[in-house]
Amino acid sequence: MTKANERTEQSLFYKYRSQFGLVIMVSLVVLFFIITSPSVFLRADIYFSFLASVPTIGIMALGLTFILALGEIDLSFPSVMALSGFLFASVYASTGNFFFAILACIGSGILVGIVNGLIIAKVGVPSIVVTLGMQFLIRGLSNLLSNGTAIIVRVRGSLSHQFLVGKIGNVPLQSLWFLGIAVFLFFFLFRHKFGEHVLFVGDNVEAARMMGVNVDWVKIGAFSLMGALAAMAGIFDLYRMGTWWPTMGEGYLMMVMAAVFVGGTSMFGGEASIFGTFLGAFMIGALEAGIVAAGLKGFWTRFIIGLLIISAVVVHTLIRKRK
Repeated sequence: MTKANERTEQSLFYKYRSQFGLVIMVSLVVLFFIITSPSVFLRADIYFSFLASVPTIGIMALGLTFILALGEIDLSFPSVMALSGFLFASVYASTGNFFFAILACIGSGILVGIVNGLIIAKVGVPSIVVTLGMQFLIRGLSNLLSNGTAIIVRVRGSLSHQFLVGKIGNVPLQSLWFLGIAVFLFFFLFRHKFGEHVLFVGDNVEAARMMGVNVDWVKIGAFSLMGALAAMAGIFDLYRMGTWWPTMGEGYLMMVMAAVFVGGTSMFGGEASIFGTFLGAFMIGALEAGIVAAGLKGFWTRFIIGLLIISAVVVHTLIRKRK
């Protein structure tokens, strides 16, 4: 091997050392589960189960990656998931039309994102305050509209069910949707002008303004994308479960945030990793099943997720300081 090739390999490793570290971390977690529970983790069934459940977390985590790269935060997406899911279930139950239902669902998610973005960008209210208030507002709205009752959505066996959550062999289609969305958003963030502006604004908002970036519209666009992806996650969850529940989305906030932080996206803005979020979603989504299968009580889940978040953030921060 020539010295030039050696330098190229070293530079590639240095450039992507955070991603390499995450791959090693995921591999160690899987290896731990294989050692502690080989009867479960040496069978393919458990991994196909992850492929069915993780996309709900992962799709929202991809949206949150844009928000954190922007230097903002969104706490409202679990409630957006619930409200959009309710609208989809209601429209589908009353009309039987999948396209009307999906328009109502995605449209409502985008609308909430626009409202969040407008208040944050135009009024200047911090995103943590706006989205916290929106979380309570639309959670309450979905409960008021539904009167706190569940809605059964009879989609099983339909063409849309096969299209969204069917299987190719043993592979759940929602995992392929998740992969496709991740690939699209990777190029959208790193190869499209909008993504460049998101990272620029997150790195230095005043410099971005001086360079002619429309900061307000970038923020509104990012929050709209987050709303659309939260609504999409609601559709996949609804199709997987066959029922809309007033509690839809509850419990996802910390898991989604954990997936993004473990994946290496900076909470200070200006840096993001779609690949890291993709792997982080599978790691966080697999933890609970792995912990139970390993013979530990489910109470360990939050403890281990918290340990992973702190460890990952510390490691990623130390890596950035060495750049």
